[in-house]
Formats: sequence, structure tokens, C-alpha cells
Amino acid sequence: MGRRLGISPKSLSGERVEFIWKRQAKFKSGPAPGGDIGPILTSFAISIGRSMTAAAPPMANLGSSTALDLRRMIMKDRPVVDLQGILSFCWAVGIPVVHLQVLPLESQSMHAMAVTVGTRPVVLLARNSNYPAPTAFTLAHELGHIVLGHVAPSAALVDLEDPASAESSDDQEIAANHFALELLTANEHPEIDTSVATFNAPSLARAAINASKHYGIEPGTLALLYAHASGTWARSMSALKFIYRNPRPVWREVNAFAKRQMNWEAMTPDEVDYALKVMGDP
Repeated sequence: MGRRLGISPKSLSGERVEFIWKRQAKFKSGPAPGGDIGPILTSFAISIGRSMTAAAPPMANLGSSTALDLRRMIMKDRPVVDLQGILSFCWAVGIPVVHLQVLPLESQSMHAMAVTVGTRPVVLLARNSNYPAPTAFTLAHELGHIVLGHVAPSAALVDLEDPASAESSDDQEIAANHFALELLTANEHPEIDTSVATFNAPSLARAAINASKHYGIEPGTLALLYAHASGTWARSMSALKFIYRNPRPVWREVNAFAKRQMNWEAMTPDEVDYALKVMGDP
């Protein structure tokens, strides 16, 4: 049980609980929660991350790779950079990605985090969506934090709010957003507009689908880019309903992919049981 919780087993026999990992989590896109939530969240994340990295492929050396380098790798066998493409890339280079369905304490409000187990990175998504594009941007943003070296060894970097819509003056957040945009669109400052000022959600969806083939950008991502540029979040989010005809919980897709990639035999039965529960299995 102590291994699962990420706390010292010795502490379970006394009144005081001492965390193994003392490093504080670095909170982004919002005020840091008070109290012990930093050590708790870091401990929780590293506890999960240890099992995930043990079951993941070996870590590849990304060296000084840029977002455009990664985009070219992903687009070798697909027309756009989408959620499935980024998931495939992350697991192929040894960066596990899972969508948490169990969160500790106040961290239930967080959006996502990048954590390192020693020097091995892991991405833990937390905010559910019924459409792939928002999750794809979040994952690209967290991948940016990892590739750009923003996460210290054995530490966690937590995005409390959606990085796609949060206004931030933090240099690392801005850099991770630029990385995500370049990965998804080939341009860290994409400029997007429409030929007419008045249109409805179905029209925006059709325009995004048509433009996707020309620009090599996933249609849902185009809708989100327009939302950010125009401030019409409600209409753009409604357009996602028409782009993705069958809305479904994205966390199931993320975790189903993770389960296919994990080497379950590299984990103890206790770790397997815990990982499945954290990922939403009964």
C-alpha cells in the first residue's frame, strides 16, 4: 500500500506520514494550491510514473529536436498531426501517456501534468473531453514542457487550467504553447480567419474539414484556432460536434492506447492493479 500511495512504508506504522519525494510541484496557469498539495501531487505522480516507465518502451534520445522535427516524424504515415499521432509518437519514444481517472485531494481541478521519474518523462492528463482536438493540444503542450527541459528530475509540472484558453505571462507556458502550435500546425504563430463574418457551427465545421486537406491541420484543431483568434469559443466548440460525429470520452481512447503499449509483465501484480484503477478500470 505504501508503494501505491508514494509514501514511506515506515510512516504507516506511526501517526506521521512522510513523503518520499520532497520536491514541490511547479504549478502553472493559476495560483498554486496551498498546504501540502505540492508534495502530495508530486508523490502521487511519481508513484504512477514509476510503474508506467517500467512498462514503457526504452526512452529514445530526442536530442535537440524541435516541434517541426517531431511534426515531420509524425506525418511520415499520416496526413495531419492529431491526438492518435501524438500518442503514437510519445509511446514510440518511451514517453508514457495516461489519462487519470483517480486524483488526489485538490488536484482534481488540474488539467494535466508532466512528471519525471528520475529523468524519464511521463504525461498525465486529467481533464476529460468528448472531442480529440482539445486533448491533442494539451498533450502537445505537455510534450513541449518535456522536450524544452522545463521539468526537473523527479518533479512535476502541473497545468491547472486549459493551456489553450488560459492567459499566461509565464515564459515556460508561452514556450510550451508555441511548441504545441508548431507541432500541430507547422507555425508557432498561426493566423486564421474566415471569408465571411457571420456563419453557424455546421458551416464552421465544413470549412475546417475542407481546409484540413489543404493546410495539413486536423479539423478540430482549426476550429480551436479560430476560437482563440476570434473569441467565439461557444460557436467553435459547437462546431466540434459536427466535426466529430460520434462524441465519446477521450480518456477511454487515450487509456486503451496506453494499455496496448504497456508491457504488463514488467509490472508487479500490485502495480498492475493500481495502474488499472487509476486509468478507470473497475
